[in-house]
Amino acid sequence: MSNEELKSKPRRGGPRIAEKPKDFKTAIKKMITYLKKFMPFIVVALILASISSVLSIIGPNKLKDLTNVITDGLLTGIDFKRVKTICLFLLSIYLLSAIFNFIQTIIMTNVANNFAKQLRSSISKKINKLPLKYFDNNSYGDILSRVTNDVDTIAMTMHNSLSGLVSAITLFIGSIIMMFATNWIMAISGIVASTLGFMLMFLILSKSQKYFMARQVELGRLNGHIEEIYTNHNIVRAYNGQMESLEKFDKYNEKVFDCNRKSQFLSGMMQPIMSFVGNFSYLVVCVVGAILVMNDQISFGVIVAFMIYVRLFTNPLSQIAQGMSNLQSTAAAAERVFEFLEEKEMSSEETINRRLQKSKVRGNIIFDHVKFGYNNDQIIIKDFCCNVKPGQKIAIVGPTGAGKTTMVNLLMKFYEINSGDIIIDGVSVRELSRENVHDLFIMVLQDTWLFNGTIRDNIKYNKENVTDEEIMNALNVVGVDHFVKSLPKGLDYMLTDSESISAGQKQLLTIARGMIKDSPFLILDEATSSVDTRTEELVQKAMDKLTEGRTSFIIAHRLSTIKNADLILVMKDGNIIEQGSHKELMNQNGFYAELYNSQFKK
Repeated sequence: MSNEELKSKPRRGGPRIAEKPKDFKTAIKKMITYLKKFMPFIVVALILASISSVLSIIGPNKLKDLTNVITDGLLTGIDFKRVKTICLFLLSIYLLSAIFNFIQTIIMTNVANNFAKQLRSSISKKINKLPLKYFDNNSYGDILSRVTNDVDTIAMTMHNSLSGLVSAITLFIGSIIMMFATNWIMAISGIVASTLGFMLMFLILSKSQKYFMARQVELGRLNGHIEEIYTNHNIVRAYNGQMESLEKFDKYNEKVFDCNRKSQFLSGMMQPIMSFVGNFSYLVVCVVGAILVMNDQISFGVIVAFMIYVRLFTNPLSQIAQGMSNLQSTAAAAERVFEFLEEKEMSSEETINRRLQKSKVRGNIIFDHVKFGYNNDQIIIKDFCCNVKPGQKIAIVGPTGAGKTTMVNLLMKFYEINSGDIIIDGVSVRELSRENVHDLFIMVLQDTWLFNGTIRDNIKYNKENVTDEEIMNALNVVGVDHFVKSLPKGLDYMLTDSESISAGQKQLLTIARGMIKDSPFLILDEATSSVDTRTEELVQKAMDKLTEGRTSFIIAHRLSTIKNADLILVMKDGNIIEQGSHKELMNQNGFYAELYNSQFKK
């Protein structure tokens, strides 16, 4: 698409930062709906995680009995049979706990990976069903982030946090119950001691969160600046802008450093605080327990059990806090993914049965009072009328913003027209599927597209049963066969993103691709604007051969390239203000003549 329509097409961009979901409950409900077929496996995994935690909670109580047996037997003799029974029981429950935990981990790993695979497949299918208007209003980076980062966030949370959160909650509740069941005085002492430490921890977490958020924002700005400068490094050097770019980099880098320093300092305090909480709780339990033992209110084994219960109580709290934080991020990611999956799709074409065969198309196109706007309050094409005869070469010219590229996008059915009609060989495009319309056209655009693959695969893209001879004939016609033969492996030569192939060579390869497609209509959109004068002559000759026998639409800013067009449509503000051959329009001495002469003034 050329630059003229960009002003009327809103776009969103900028770095993506971590954020809370707009509606946490709604996001989680939608996620559960999408997880419906995986729900039995998730329920089994969560039950196993809970059982594993319950078995872990039973252990300290039996460990208390073991300690009491050993303590009581120090004077009268240890009952080894009783010790053996308790040890075997402890070994059994801890082994079962490990097995259940292992099984639930495998289940959740499979569920997370399969769910992520399903989401990516759904997104991939959805992309092909969305109208181009959606891509006009959303940056490609944002869409890509939904496919990669957001889906990965959901999968990682399901794999690491969901079962861990359930286990932590089970341990937390279970340890409190067991502590109160064992001794309520020590239970209160341990909980109060731990709570004081956790209040300090949550206070620090609340302070550090804003620095983590700021870090994401500043890191996004720094990455955006680096990408911008490196992508346009030649321009920066040509205008001696290195110092200015370095100053901006230093400013962004300093902000990232400052946010990193503060956030990492505060987060780095978590481990020492957790260690302090645990040790302080142990100290309180030992002191209170010693007093109770001296007063014969509890046995020594109760202190041992409480030492473990305190650990089981304190660890889940940090896991729960981390799990809830992860759920917030996951809900935000899920909200973005499901927002994308629920976007309005292109109108259904299930009822369309008519189809035009390429071999039988004559090549007549009628634009009947076409009206269109990207937004309802910004109408670009106001009343476009034109009757194109078979085999004609139609050139569309006009100033920036006139609606030239918009017209061919409507012709390709990339957008739905607001009113009027476009008729191909007597059949309205509304009666033809998008796939059928696309099949009738060859498109050669200003921005050439060659994917990572062999030259052969690029030339015969999406077309089967194409021989190497046909490919070489097409390359010969456009004058690029010698270049291909000079490459290692010829047609099997692999093209990559880093390939140093000139813009002209890329354009000639895309023209050869059009030759292979062999459709009755041709669209050339600014196809020579990015090549030098010498290469333009080669591309022009190749395009002339491509237009032979086809109804062609040519959009060009260089008016010298369309002098031989059968009909030139001069557009301004979405309407045709002049039409005719080059000679006729020059004789009129109107808007076209003014445009043409302005390009050749000395």
